[in-house]
Amino acid sequence: METLMSTTCTPSTTLLYNSLSSLNTLSSLSFSSLSTVSKTATKFTTKTTNYKTGTRNNPHCVRISAMAQTAPASTTPSSIPKEMKAWVYQEYGSVDVLKLEDNVQVPDLKADQVLVKVVAAALNPVDFKRRLGKFKASDSPLPTVPGYDVAGVVVKVGSEVKELKVGDEVYGDINEKALDGPKQFGSLAEYTAVEEKLLAVKPKSLDFAQAAGLPLAIETAYEGLEKAGFSDGMSILVLGGAGGVGSLVIQLAKQVFGASKVAATASTGKQEFLKSIGTDLAIDYTMENFEELPEKFDVVYDTVGEGEKAVKAVKEGGSVVVLTGAVTPPGFRFVVTSNGQILKKLNPFLENGLIKPILDPKGPFPFDKVDQAFSYLESNRATGKVVIHPIP
Repeated sequence: METLMSTTCTPSTTLLYNSLSSLNTLSSLSFSSLSTVSKTATKFTTKTTNYKTGTRNNPHCVRISAMAQTAPASTTPSSIPKEMKAWVYQEYGSVDVLKLEDNVQVPDLKADQVLVKVVAAALNPVDFKRRLGKFKASDSPLPTVPGYDVAGVVVKVGSEVKELKVGDEVYGDINEKALDGPKQFGSLAEYTAVEEKLLAVKPKSLDFAQAAGLPLAIETAYEGLEKAGFSDGMSILVLGGAGGVGSLVIQLAKQVFGASKVAATASTGKQEFLKSIGTDLAIDYTMENFEELPEKFDVVYDTVGEGEKAVKAVKEGGSVVVLTGAVTPPGFRFVVTSNGQILKKLNPFLENGLIKPILDPKGPFPFDKVDQAFSYLESNRATGKVVIHPIP
């Protein structure tokens, strides 16, 4: 069988948060790439700093966990299997309804889609809310293969696909509408079918695990800031700044939108982490009430469901973005629409390290531990994103 492309990543890195009390700033990661390119293989090495072991390069980055990643060889259409391994639930319920099955049909490809061999995936709160049946009236039919975020390799393209080709390393949120008819075959599987417009080519400076942790969260962060009218010179308060979306709102507000001041809330143990990703005012919500601060903000971005308190922290005429919980005016509900163009727009910021994916230190979780990853996400203890890798 001819191998169209095989990619091996020799020790690359995953950005992790772990006891950042000694850090005052998180400067751009220094990436250097050693590439050997042929028709069959591309290798790259990402160099960075491990502050615990004192390795050289950048003294300001957070703990780096070295990991070897291998992308599967792209597959000729004739060799794509008819069945695959995937996590499935047949009914709504707790994490116990999730089952790993090895005879799930590989999804059929529509004309505007590409088939992706999944290398890594990530979990989001919407994944477990969907599994619990929170929006079953608008969900796709059961049984369901869950998963929104994906990073992998294109192995087949539909007849109307214009740009992507077999062998491209891509990432994206596979569901255009998060709550309205999400795909029956999600990303927690060996293969998934995705519309070309929802994907972007993966930044070369990121490995698959890092890329998988970005799409839904960074698109939510970016679109929410846009809808709030956030712009250069404005101030923002981020509620839940250590979470997957919150940590990216902080970085985007500072690095892309030009915020004059970024404040954010988190628990006691995550205060230094907030500062390390660009927060000017880190607020320990266990010690003080953010809504009682004399300073008010142009935008409050609520990722945790504190709507009634959030509106007390916004300036008159300001905006409150609400992702979950009750909405109190002038707050507005916001649900992301997946769009690969946003990823393409932000790729330069990811390439040069101005925006950094934050992966929870408990992960990545292996593919056969997806149920444990769900349980951990649902405990509300995660910092950054919970990622699944490798996916065989």
